[in-house]
Amino acid sequence: MKLQAISTDKAPAAIGPYSQAVKVGEMLYCSGQIPLDPATGEMVAGDITVQAGRVMDNIAAVLSAAGVGFDDVIKSTIYLVDMGDFAAVNEVYGKCFKNHKPARSTVAVKGLPRGALVEIEVLAANAQ
Repeated sequence: MKLQAISTDKAPAAIGPYSQAVKVGEMLYCSGQIPLDPATGEMVAGDITVQAGRVMDNIAAVLSAAGVGFDDVIKSTIYLVDMGDFAAVNEVYGKCFKNHKPARSTVAVKGLPRGALVEIEVLAANAQ
């Protein structure tokens, strides 16, 4: 199968040797997004709600670059530094999934790149 790297300047550039997303057939595998401002490459200032909002905006940009959207997401994984932030992140996340609810895991981690409080990755289907 042919692999196609997906990239957009509307989401932060990769901070390592990886792609923002990779399309394989009808599947789109998106790398985890942290709350980096794509214009500056810097972490957004603010609490978990602000960070989660930036993460979801970054994900939306990568999905859009692949020609899909949140309705095409079939699985997501949320990484939280503090499980006490679960409800706040859930509220922000839920606003993006109005028409359908993908499968999801939420995992507590000791730390995330650049000191982020949240990282989210998604898997989408029917990538055109």
